[in-house]
Amino acid sequence: MRGHPGVPPQADPALRIVLVEPEIPGNTGSIGRLAMATRCPLHLVEPLGFVVDDRHLKRAGLDYWRRAEVYYHDSLGSLMQELQEPRFHLLTARARRPYTAIEFKRGDLIVFGKETVGLDAALLAAHPDQSFRIPMWNEARSLNLANAVSIVLYEGLRQLGCF
Repeated sequence: MRGHPGVPPQADPALRIVLVEPEIPGNTGSIGRLAMATRCPLHLVEPLGFVVDDRHLKRAGLDYWRRAEVYYHDSLGSLMQELQEPRFHLLTARARRPYTAIEFKRGDLIVFGKETVGLDAALLAAHPDQSFRIPMWNEARSLNLANAVSIVLYEGLRQLGCF
């Protein structure tokens, strides 16, 4: 686990945000800003679809990016091992249960896949009880990743009594 320079890790974060192979720097920058604003660490699982110093990432994250608690991981498996098998919730448009069915506990991971294909089908098949969706109507395939993270993160923070 490689951390973001200059930002000390929190001992007991409310929730942790995980992006598996994000592709769009603007989304990741916005989520980094959200992570900083909510004091929730952001875990990025490589490979990333951009370089971290990408101007679009910095633009979306503004000056908040350097103050966000961000970690980089070689794989989702290595992240799970490093955090000693934490509780996690997989967010996917292919799940049956809505995100409002999640009973959040402090330190949980909320895991999102890459913008174009989401999370790996084998991962979802192995963890159907930990897979959730954000309800959508009409022909929408998915929501913008930064919007989806915001929706689920704030529900978790609400349940944990963080505000």
